[in-house]
Amino acid sequence: MNISLDLISGALSFLFTLLIFSYAIGDNPLFRIGVYIFVGVSAGYIASVAFWQVLYPKLIYPLMNGSLIMFVPLLLAVLILMKVSPRLAGLGSIAMAFMVGVGAAVTIAGAVSGTLIPQVMGTINGFDINIAAARGVGLIEMIFNGAFILAGTIFSLSYFHFGARPHADGSMHRLGFIEIMAWVGRIFIGITLGAIFAGLYAAALTAFIERINSLINFIGSFL
Repeated sequence: MNISLDLISGALSFLFTLLIFSYAIGDNPLFRIGVYIFVGVSAGYIASVAFWQVLYPKLIYPLMNGSLIMFVPLLLAVLILMKVSPRLAGLGSIAMAFMVGVGAAVTIAGAVSGTLIPQVMGTINGFDINIAAARGVGLIEMIFNGAFILAGTIFSLSYFHFGARPHADGSMHRLGFIEIMAWVGRIFIGITLGAIFAGLYAAALTAFIERINSLINFIGSFL
């Protein structure tokens, strides 16, 4: 039984890999079939997970046990369904406004606590003697590394400084030193994006090699 299951899973993996790789010759029905099946299975899986791990334990089960407070999210869910009808779409705006407000608050809080504060702390820690000593970094190297991180942070933030003053000809220009700092910040941002792209490319190449290796192993299992 295990051999048959392994054979079926290997055959399906082999088939769908070829369907996706067929995009190399251009958009074609085989590629679309593979994509449609992948999207459909993913949507079904997400819907199942959302029902059994979110809706049922967080909404339906508490309602069945008499939790009156859960009528609030139920009402909001019903209002969102009103967006289907053009005549009742205005009622759904209440729930949508609540969701957008909460989402914006969570996003801002996450950006501050997950990005801004760690960036500030990382910049400060670059000049921490105790941390440098624990890592075996000398004083000169610590100062150089800290100064480089601080400069990268300041110059990168300067690139997003959009304050400008109008000139006599009606054009808008930033102050000269801001323009210079923004130009240097562009270099730091370019290096960062290049490193991110290199990492994504390496990950994609690794996945590609793994798929090719799986195809070779599947064919080799029959030979």
